[in-house]
Amino acid sequence: MFPLRDTVRSRTFPFVNTTIIVINILVFLYEFALGPHLDAFISNYGLTPVRFFWGLHHNLSDAIIPLFTSMFLHGGWLHVLGNMWFLYIFGDNVEDRVGHGKYIIFYLLCGMAAALSQAFLFKNSQVPMVGASGAIAGVLGAYFLLFPKARVLTLVPIFIFLQIMEIPAVVFLIFWFLLQFIQGTFASTEAGGVAWWAHIGGFVAGMIMIFAFKKREPQSPRAIYFDEPPRYQL
Repeated sequence: MFPLRDTVRSRTFPFVNTTIIVINILVFLYEFALGPHLDAFISNYGLTPVRFFWGLHHNLSDAIIPLFTSMFLHGGWLHVLGNMWFLYIFGDNVEDRVGHGKYIIFYLLCGMAAALSQAFLFKNSQVPMVGASGAIAGVLGAYFLLFPKARVLTLVPIFIFLQIMEIPAVVFLIFWFLLQFIQGTFASTEAGGVAWWAHIGGFVAGMIMIFAFKKREPQSPRAIYFDEPPRYQL
């Protein structure tokens, strides 16, 4: 299933979310320009579990720096565009409910929690982890709790056909989470590919941390939906 848009309007312009998207795309363009030097760049700034745990005891910068830099690197066009699309769909609403300043902290902490989840499960892995998907999974976890009544216009493959359906956001995100869990359970731990447990760890971290980050409002917050009938007539 692929999301096309959600039904929740943001009350403020998501300039932090937009900035994160722009930075990720610019960094990827820089990666693309590196040519044969890309592998060394990924090795230095991606998060490699073996190197991370070595760095904790010998050179702290080797452990800490990749925790941040790895979430701004990507392995290909589909990787970066897919991640940025999910962030574009869901991130603006979470920023709206968290606040601009706290949103960037929330995003980075989710990315760190996601990377650490994968690293602690596969401490001996020598494969660098890259991508914003762990941090974005944290945004999805927050959205899951903040907007239970939202719906997502979704492209759904049914056999050989593609259908556009409006699906409750909770259904979409539960399906997404279960897919990560199933894939993570049966995926190879050493062959590279997708860091499924980073997605799972990020999602859970986002669900937990959103309680500390969301704004306290004097009245019960109420999302505004595109298809909601007008409350007033003139």
